[in-house]
Amino acid sequence: MRELTASGQTVEEAVQSALEQLNTTRDQVEIDVIDEGKKGLLGVFGSKRAIVKVTIAKNQIQETEKFIKEVTGNMNIDVTIQTTVDGNHVTYELSGENIALLIGKRGQTLNALQYLVHLALNKDGKQFYTVTVDAEGYRGRRRDTLTSLASKMADKAIRLNKKVALEPMPAFERKIIHSALQEHGKVSTYSDGTEPHRHIVIKP
Repeated sequence: MRELTASGQTVEEAVQSALEQLNTTRDQVEIDVIDEGKKGLLGVFGSKRAIVKVTIAKNQIQETEKFIKEVTGNMNIDVTIQTTVDGNHVTYELSGENIALLIGKRGQTLNALQYLVHLALNKDGKQFYTVTVDAEGYRGRRRDTLTSLASKMADKAIRLNKKVALEPMPAFERKIIHSALQEHGKVSTYSDGTEPHRHIVIKP
């Protein structure tokens, strides 16, 4: 992390001086005013220059990439990360050998990693981000599987004319099921139970 102490006739002038020397912009730094300075008599006698300390802020998204590398490295999995930022949503797409180890049974390992990454990304950053951690397109395949499961279970609920409970799944996966059956007409869905055992119930 780079930092610089600069002075100027005013705080603003001192900040501008620091930004020029660091070759950066105001939104990329943290500013700490050490001395606001004072004008002095006639703007000359007894005047005191303003002093500021300007520090280049860490880039939350890049720092989190390092965190992912560290965690996957400890699992002996070498990953390549492709990062996409869309507004305040960040997607980390991971690829590499042994990626199946990172996904785990029904994506449980990947979901746990996504939870940790969400915490790491928002730990002390200025902006709040939502996050998706994907591994070689697993999320898309899982979405297709869940959509198909939703349809199958809805048919079962109608056929038996009774409620059908699905296995526990994380909130973002439950959302896929809710969305898939939203327009169904013959069934309704709701979540039941407490985390981590919260699950969807499909009701005719």
